[in-house]
Amino acid sequence: QVQLVESGGGLVQAGGSLRLSCEASGRTFSTYAMGFMGWFRQAPGKEREFVATISWTGGSTYYAASVQGRFTISRDISKNTVYLQMNSLKPEDKAVYYCAADRKIATMISGKCDYWGQGTQVTVSS
Repeated sequence: QVQLVESGGGLVQAGGSLRLSCEASGRTFSTYAMGFMGWFRQAPGKEREFVATISWTGGSTYYAASVQGRFTISRDISKNTVYLQMNSLKPEDKAVYYCAADRKIATMISGKCDYWGQGTQVTVSS
């Protein structure tokens, strides 16, 4: 099993910044360390959507168009942690943000990930 624990959510004014963290642990995490970690979000009344993903070993990244240029995903291998730096936040970025892990990028981006965190709330006031 792989456990993912998010932190860093909160309330911020529009135009502000937040950094989310997701720490991974578990006996089988090394398997997923060969794959991808990513972030999704779900706003009230909407479906969960892909935000960003990073290759755990190579560090290559991929973003949803809605956050490209404003959000940055990164990882610290020594800490088994992935981050999401969110800048220039907009009210429409308000959502519960979830960390996810999967071995394949296709299933990562499609949202059919093997493991999920519990989510952290991000609220952006206008």
